[in-house]
Amino acid sequence: MDGATIIGIFIAFGAILAGQVLEGGHISSILQPTAALIVFGGTLGAISIQFPSKVLRQTLRALRQVWKPTIHDTNGVVETIVRLATKARREGLVAIENEADLIKDPFLKRALEMAIDGTEAKALRAALEIEITHFEEDGEAPIKVLEAGGGYTPSKLGGGIAVAFVATVYGVSVANLLFLPMAGKLKARHRERTVVMELILEGVCAISEGENPHMIERKLAVYRDKTKTRPVAAARAKLKEAA
Repeated sequence: MDGATIIGIFIAFGAILAGQVLEGGHISSILQPTAALIVFGGTLGAISIQFPSKVLRQTLRALRQVWKPTIHDTNGVVETIVRLATKARREGLVAIENEADLIKDPFLKRALEMAIDGTEAKALRAALEIEITHFEEDGEAPIKVLEAGGGYTPSKLGGGIAVAFVATVYGVSVANLLFLPMAGKLKARHRERTVVMELILEGVCAISEGENPHMIERKLAVYRDKTKTRPVAAARAKLKEAA
């Protein structure tokens, strides 16, 4: 469970309730089912109209990354690639076949299998880049759903509605304390995985070309934990400098 997410939600909504009390109001005055129905029902309805059911299901699955994110061991991936590069350089690519079968990361495993099968480095790079591009595009859908949800939550309602004030509080709170922050966190998680995939692409292509393991480690150092949250373009730029 991501502690930062839980703590952040408690702090955000706790501050709203505390502010209400400090201003002399009652917490019960902002707990109105009608206002909640207007905000949440209207937002969910609008999202359902805009996006196909496939994307909505994908978003529900992706939300798990907000609460229980996948931990990307960038250092571990670098160490694995360097170790396999060392063995492949000494004994040949076929020598790492058994170890490749035991790798859990599906993208790294496929990349190594293609290299072991003798795929030319240029073709290998092209195939992996296509897969990364598809991953990037596919991961944008849940982010767009949450961002749309943040835009649909009403920030203002007509003056004739008795619960207008509370609905406004709900709308602003849901947009700025839930939908948009969750979209930002999903974007960060997605970027982390994309950088790991970029790391794997460069590492496996280097193995297939028989590069020196020490040089491979030096090139991949830009992807270690301190840089894993940087945009992919920045990582690529650093890689070119190292090369």
